[in-house]
Amino acid sequence: MGDRTVIATPRAPAAIGPYSQAIRAGGFVFTAGQIALDPVTGALVGGGDAARETEQVLANLEAVLEAAGTRLARAVRCDVFLADLGDFARVNEVYARRFPHEPPARVTTGAAALPKGAKVEIAVIAVV
Repeated sequence: MGDRTVIATPRAPAAIGPYSQAIRAGGFVFTAGQIALDPVTGALVGGGDAARETEQVLANLEAVLEAAGTRLARAVRCDVFLADLGDFARVNEVYARRFPHEPPARVTTGAAALPKGAKVEIAVIAVV
């Protein structure tokens, strides 16, 4: 597939399974879901605080998108997964700061559990 490029950067956590950090195809970047892992240590950060986890998740996504030649501001859709929908307001505060103008379309879903006990996972589709 000539118009399909695997994106990988050490500035974001390495994949913890058989998937890529992102794929660039057809003028878009499709990221894998990111949780609040420290890219260097691989440890979950945030101490169980959903807002702090969201900051790390968005930093990880920004690094992946930059490696793909775009940025978070060019996102067209975000899929947000929360282990506890009661965290929605705190996550939304952080999210709103990162998308102050013309935010992307978004889906927010409650998840029974997320990898490594994370409270937040986000995946992005962005224009290159």
